[in-house]
This record gives sequence, C-alpha cells and structure tokens, in this order.
Amino acid sequence: MHRRHNPVRRARSRGRQEGSALLEFAIALPLLVVFIVGIYDFSGAFNTKLKIQHAAQLGAVLAAAQPTSDLDPANSTPGPGSLLPVAAVVFNSLNDDGVLPLASPTGTCKPPAVSVSNAPPLLQWTYVVSGCPDTLTIVINRSATAGSGPVAVGTTVQVQYPYHWRFNSAIQLLFPGASYAAITTLTEEATVHNQN
Repeated sequence: MHRRHNPVRRARSRGRQEGSALLEFAIALPLLVVFIVGIYDFSGAFNTKLKIQHAAQLGAVLAAAQPTSDLDPANSTPGPGSLLPVAAVVFNSLNDDGVLPLASPTGTCKPPAVSVSNAPPLLQWTYVVSGCPDTLTIVINRSATAGSGPVAVGTTVQVQYPYHWRFNSAIQLLFPGASYAAITTLTEEATVHNQN
C-alpha cells in the first residue's frame, strides 16, 4: 500500500523547522558577537602591548648610549638633557605605531618636554604626557642593576599607557548590567647595559 503525503502536514512541519532554526540563530547570535568582539579586542590589546614593548626597547637602547655626565639625583626639573631625546623616541614610536591616535604638533598630545619627578638617590626620572587622549608615563632609570654577583649598571625604560576594552559593550548583549574592566594599563619595560 502506497502512503500518501499530506501537503498541509508537510508545510506545517517545514514551518516549525524554519521557526526552530530562526530561534536557534537568535540565541546563538549574541554569543557569536561576543566571541568575535572578544577575539578582536584581545588581539588589539596584544598588538598594543607589542608596540609599547617596542617603544620601551628603542628608548632603552638610546638611553644606554647617552652620556652620564649630566645625571644628578637632585636634578628633578626639567631633568637631565640627555633623557629628553629618550622620552621623545618613546613618544614618537608610539605615535608612529598609532598607539597615540591624537598625537600631532597642533594637538594636545605633544612630545614630553619636562620631567615631573625623580626618585633620589636613584637616577630615575618620570616623564608624563597627558592628552594623548590618555596619560602616557615613561620612567627612565639609569641605575638599573642586574644579577647578584658583580653589578652591571644598565638603563631601564618603562612605558605605561592604558588600553580601552571594547569587550564591555559586547558582554552586555548577553548579560545586561554586567560590567567588565573597561581600561587596563599596559606596562612594558626594557633594560640595556649602559655604554658610557
């Protein structure tokens, strides 16, 4: 006996399947968006971290080659003249790599010109550049030591700049009212043996 298919029953079944697929897609879409934004955001943070590390390395290489004749722990402002080019190299590297998006000669984000503090008796100066749009901090320590045996004196350059996460807005698609740390300060440093 040949079984006959009812076209109305088949249409209803197809409609349920399509509705079910639409419901599954509606549930999965926010998760997919969160994953995509998360991947994009974490890769952006890692890329920015690498750029900050590169700027710190460039600064440490230049600082280690600078003369030490003008280093005086009592010299807090404007700081040793030999360190201003180091802060400028770090700033320019971050500007060229797009970490400082608003840096321009006419904007509020300008290369550092003044040391805001030092840490006597260490030969360490801190340069702060604000308005980039956040605060960029460059710490240059000309008296870094390494190892426990004979002391090798080097220069450490530490760079700090905040990273703004976009993930917070995406996570709220799944959990309205949930919050995620929206800003993380990325800190990288590099040390190079002093040449002078």
